[in-house]
Amino acid sequence: MKKLAERLRLYARWWVARGWNSPRAWRAIAIGVAGLALLLALFRQPLAERFWPEPRIQQLLDDGRQALREGRLSAADGSGARERFEAAAALDPDRRDVRDALVATGHAALARARRQLAAGETEAARKALALARDLQMPRTDIDAIAAQLQAGVQGRGGFLQLLQRADQAQAQGHLDDGPDSALPLYQQVLALQPDQMRALEGRDAALSELLAAATDDAARGRLQQAAQHLRRVEHYDAGHSELPAARSALNAALEQRRRRAERDLAQGQLDKAAEGFGQLLAVGEDPAARQGLQRVGQAQAREAGRLAGDFHFDAAERALARARELAPESPEVVAAGLALQRARTAARAMDPALAPAERERRVKALLARMAAAEARGQWLLPPGASAYDHFKAAQALAPDDARIRQAGARLLPAARGCLDENLRGNRLQAARACLDAWQALAAGDDGLPAARRRLAQRWLAVGSERLGAGDVGFAARALEQARGLDPATPELPAFAERLRSAGR
Repeated sequence: MKKLAERLRLYARWWVARGWNSPRAWRAIAIGVAGLALLLALFRQPLAERFWPEPRIQQLLDDGRQALREGRLSAADGSGARERFEAAAALDPDRRDVRDALVATGHAALARARRQLAAGETEAARKALALARDLQMPRTDIDAIAAQLQAGVQGRGGFLQLLQRADQAQAQGHLDDGPDSALPLYQQVLALQPDQMRALEGRDAALSELLAAATDDAARGRLQQAAQHLRRVEHYDAGHSELPAARSALNAALEQRRRRAERDLAQGQLDKAAEGFGQLLAVGEDPAARQGLQRVGQAQAREAGRLAGDFHFDAAERALARARELAPESPEVVAAGLALQRARTAARAMDPALAPAERERRVKALLARMAAAEARGQWLLPPGASAYDHFKAAQALAPDDARIRQAGARLLPAARGCLDENLRGNRLQAARACLDAWQALAAGDDGLPAARRRLAQRWLAVGSERLGAGDVGFAARALEQARGLDPATPELPAFAERLRSAGR
């Protein structure tokens, strides 16, 4: 920094001698000096290391020598002696003391390999020997220790005995079920003699047996076991010649299982469909299978709503619990919970032991609440307090009462109007609630089939728009909603094919 300041003063005197002494020139000089000072302040350390690397090299040498004294010859985080000395060599590869430090590290690795070999720590000795080899220690020293390692293994049983144990384990079907099974024993031999032909052939045969087992498991539908066999083979030899065929067999079995699960779902066999999609996910993450489970949950929610409407509360609770497990965030699950709550309220009102006077009192009270909810415009919401809920409770008490039929007649146009209004605003879940109310009020209404198709087509239109934006999950839910509303909707097949293509 002092030399730089002295040079700046000399340049200033030269400019003055040349006549650069106007105020404008001095302002330019001042700005330049300030900018240079700022650059030096910001980049002082990098510039110092570029032009005067000596302090940095010395620091690396000191750190490396300390690591060497502490026995940290190499460390993955860069704090080992080897890493410190190599960093110093990168700054100045011609320094003698840096080269000597790396040689010292190599000799320390050789000494450690000898000590660990004498202590019977063969795996640690191999690692130390590998470090010495990387640091280019004399070949004669390295070969001598390697020979001792090999002799040590031979002295503890020998290659021949290892091979015999491996062959015996393979013959007994113990391919990879513990340290004394065939594949780990073959690997011990190959770790010391990579070209040992008998071990290579034995390992290849054992892997072929595992691949045959994987193919058989895939054919029998044991998908998780087949995938486990393949992973074990890849661990030992990712390039095995028979591996691609076994992978193809597993992929074909997975696709077959996926189609069967889809068929089970379409046929309403929800438990079987959930089991099938779960098997696919047990093999590995599968977005299509996860969406399949979501759709099963939505179907379980619809089943819970149907059972609740028939007052089969235990079965409805079980279906709702499965739905919550598979699709906890689904709007269908929320709607099914509300339907169950409403059905229980209606059931409580249907007390056969009620005296006629008490029944009449309750009917009048419910009709009054219904009228009040109508006046507030609360036709279908909030759940439990809407005009529709009060109507259902009154209907459960006196299904043939003329006053209740008249109340239902008032509600029916409101349900139709509610459907139209929500369709215009693309509020499809709310529109479905209005349609369900319409269905409950007039199950034989001639307008219901067309209304169901309109809502199904709107689901597909919104789903197509979201699919174009990359939202595959919403598109899958839209497809399921449309299928549930009207399986004969003409646009369904084309949209389903688009969705399949997007999921590949």
